[in-house]
Amino acid sequence: MGEGFQFFDIILFAMIAAFLVLRLRGVLGRRSGNERRPPDRVSRQRPDGATNDNVVELPDRNGGTEDESFQDAADAATESGAAVSPEKAGLAEIQAADRSFDTDGFLNGTRAAFEMVLKAFVDGDTKILRSLLNDEVFDNFAAAIKEREDAGEALEKTIIGIKSTDILEARMSGRTAFVTVKFVSEQVNATLDTDGEVIDGDANHVTDVTDIWTFARNTRARDPNWTLVETRSPN
Repeated sequence: MGEGFQFFDIILFAMIAAFLVLRLRGVLGRRSGNERRPPDRVSRQRPDGATNDNVVELPDRNGGTEDESFQDAADAATESGAAVSPEKAGLAEIQAADRSFDTDGFLNGTRAAFEMVLKAFVDGDTKILRSLLNDEVFDNFAAAIKEREDAGEALEKTIIGIKSTDILEARMSGRTAFVTVKFVSEQVNATLDTDGEVIDGDANHVTDVTDIWTFARNTRARDPNWTLVETRSPN
């Protein structure tokens, strides 16, 4: 009699176990062997197969072609959807080619160069001019200095202050960056003859003078200095 009850208990437990297995399959599903493995969010590997070991890889600013870098800069400039001015697009290209380029720092440097060039021109200091100008602009400045000296004339030029500096154009041509800047300054200008008499200008009058200068620099060169490559007056 006891064996009958024991046999009945075994059958009952087997039925319960089978029921639980079926329920679990219904909830969890069956594995076919073709399931995608869950992503490993802990031990990602580098392309060469070595683990990162807590190293965060930064984008390689030297990677890719120059055109790709310029396109990335242009994309960043236009991601807002607003129209981008040509000079801002050009500045983005320059910054992509030269990560050290800073617009504010560049403009500060051009203001200093503006005063240095004009002072050297007034003083007839061709040595300083040679270090700041390209060959063509230097030849023009040197010719004007010689003409003035041959005539026995003297130039008085005083910069009272620079009122504004604005970037008009910016572009890349190969590896060379070109930036055109408009300077508006307050100056006192006068040309004196051999007797010290004013023959042009006014030594007692302050006037606003607008100059448009273009600077250039090879972005791959170690020399951080920019060179004055063109000067002109507003149209």
